[in-house]
Amino acid sequence: MTYPLRDSIPSLAAPSETRVGWIGTGVMGTPMCQHLQQANYRLTIYTRNRSKASVVLAKGATWADSPAAVVEQTDLVVTMVGFPADVREVYFGEHGLLAATRPGMVLVDMTTTEPSLAQEIALAAQERGAFAVDAPVSGGDVGARNATLSIMIGGATKAVQAIVPLLECLGKKIVHQGDPGAGQHAKLCNQIVIAGTMIGVCESLLYGYKAGLQLDRMLDSIRGGAAACWTLDNLAPRILARNFDPGFFVEHFIKDMGIALEEARRRQLTLPGLTLAHRLYERVQTLGHGRAGTHALMLALEDLSHIDLPNPPASP
Repeated sequence: MTYPLRDSIPSLAAPSETRVGWIGTGVMGTPMCQHLQQANYRLTIYTRNRSKASVVLAKGATWADSPAAVVEQTDLVVTMVGFPADVREVYFGEHGLLAATRPGMVLVDMTTTEPSLAQEIALAAQERGAFAVDAPVSGGDVGARNATLSIMIGGATKAVQAIVPLLECLGKKIVHQGDPGAGQHAKLCNQIVIAGTMIGVCESLLYGYKAGLQLDRMLDSIRGGAAACWTLDNLAPRILARNFDPGFFVEHFIKDMGIALEEARRRQLTLPGLTLAHRLYERVQTLGHGRAGTHALMLALEDLSHIDLPNPPASP
């Protein structure tokens, strides 16, 4: 599949000049919007539940009644929604983005979704003289709040170059992976690593607990060695605090792993580690924690071993 260069060149994203549309103001989308507002980008917002955009609207963003209405008021649109079906509706629905897209516009999907869907959107945008870029992110709610996300990009080089100033407001690691869909493939690689790592972190805490170790002291040691990783630094302390609030929803992680496993099957590739992680996370969801954070895997592993880590002592 090829994406030939076109004569149209998208304008470089510039604060106070580029009108930015944003669709999706959830756990990560809201702080990301706030960073753009702080950088003086003018935002037009749409989300299915307007109340979820209240923080951004209170800081001066404009409301639009549909994705198409967002396009009509902006030069560049970013989407960050939940599932592939949501992405498809936002782009291809009756009042979707593509129905109103103009030549030279750039559409940026930061949702983790199917690489084939990213390619489909890119081709549809190209037919309208526009550009579509897939730019999924990693870093969770912490990365979104601190503007330290890792952003993996697929799309035409000139479109990617045009949006870099905007992406620099959101992340610290911005890498162009290749043609449309390549950003999504890179994000799936990211999720495969996270799935295996989370199992290791949770099982180490369970083992340490049964061995009678002080878990915070144990973590202090292993974070300084070869086991050091983002999950140990950011999510293991939340597990010890019994705080399973989402930085990234379990149900969304199950979706990501399912996409990765389907892509692997298409390539005659067997991924036993990811298969196990997917099954364990389905158990987390069965236990009623689908809207908890990914570190709620601990709850399923505790259930399997018939133990519960103690709650931290109450503050005096």
